[in-house]
Amino acid sequence: MSNKKKIFNDPIYGFITIPSPFIFDIIEHPYFQRLRRIKQLGLADFTYPGALHTRFHHALGAMHLMGMAIENLRSKGHFISEQEAEAAQIAILLHDIGHGPFSHTLEFTILKNTNHEQLTLLILKKLNNFFGNRLSLAIEIFENRYPRKFLHQLISSQLDIDRLDYLQRDCFFTGVSEGTIGADRIIKMLEIVNDQIVVEEKAIYSIENFLSARRLMYWQVYLHKTVLSAETMVIQIIKRAQFLVQQGQQITATDALSFFLNKTIQVEDSVFDNDMLEQFLSLDDYDVWAAIKFWTKSDDKVLSYLCQSILNRKLFKVEISPIPFEKTYLQSKIEELKNNNQKNEYLEELVVTGEISNAAYNTNNHQINILKRNGDIMEIAEASDLANIQALNRIVKKYYLCYPKTIIS
Repeated sequence: MSNKKKIFNDPIYGFITIPSPFIFDIIEHPYFQRLRRIKQLGLADFTYPGALHTRFHHALGAMHLMGMAIENLRSKGHFISEQEAEAAQIAILLHDIGHGPFSHTLEFTILKNTNHEQLTLLILKKLNNFFGNRLSLAIEIFENRYPRKFLHQLISSQLDIDRLDYLQRDCFFTGVSEGTIGADRIIKMLEIVNDQIVVEEKAIYSIENFLSARRLMYWQVYLHKTVLSAETMVIQIIKRAQFLVQQGQQITATDALSFFLNKTIQVEDSVFDNDMLEQFLSLDDYDVWAAIKFWTKSDDKVLSYLCQSILNRKLFKVEISPIPFEKTYLQSKIEELKNNNQKNEYLEELVVTGEISNAAYNTNNHQINILKRNGDIMEIAEASDLANIQALNRIVKKYYLCYPKTIIS
């Protein structure tokens, strides 16, 4: 039998030990290994060249932090069985396994109206069958069906292990030092009261910093104008390819990508079956990049132009507005492009509008509660002396307009 007590050298935490032979087997499975080929931040490296880390990195880091959180809670007298501990670590290890190429970028493009959480649950159930139902407890915790609700909160809440890892990791790889958080201190200050995760009052400043850092990382990294431009262009590439294929044109692509170019489907469709899930599990960033390289030679001017532009980083211009763009302004941009280009029949497709939003702290989902020294429980906005913490609960929405700087030749 091979040694399954492997160690990973992580740039954030140092050496990470695989907690159990079963978790090692999960990591070795092709579905999990696929995460090595999906970048954590999609196309953020167009702005931050160091942002090349993958979902594989993040999943291992989150698993490591979950182990730390469980040991901390045990040290404070809370009983957590070995089965619960392993299941919680499996659930956080696999929480992002449903991501497709470029993570969030193509989340609603490859499959219509389908988010990665829906796919994650399908894949968890598929793995559960493969491993003889040994993931059943992890799935219960993931779906918030397990009676001990604090375990699910560690996986998905306003202060969960997922966020603690990705903020540290994304901050490190982008070099955006303002996004630094004290994850170790926050984990050490976690407590359980009435089956709910709370944070000891001593960590209140760390929580304030966590919320502020999350807001900053969204505007400065995840929703950066250049990142938005690159993501919009890739989305338009896939949409254009889907249109052409469904019009009967032959386009070179891998089998998995061709499958989804030919069909407009979503998880809720009665036709979505195990074969479709297998096709999705064959997709990663490389399928899309290979297709983009092929499509630079496409006879379709729009597709070839978009692919050449993204491959050579000739990105579209992005304008941001606090209010929706007027239709007359959009039309003026289209006319401006038409006036400078004789072949203008598809230019409307290159002027794209949309909206972005940022809610650093959403109390509709789950509150962050502070355990006061006298035993009282207070929500963070009430416990904090910073006025802007309450303001972070407000969803900030902005509108964008994306269009070419240059013209199709």
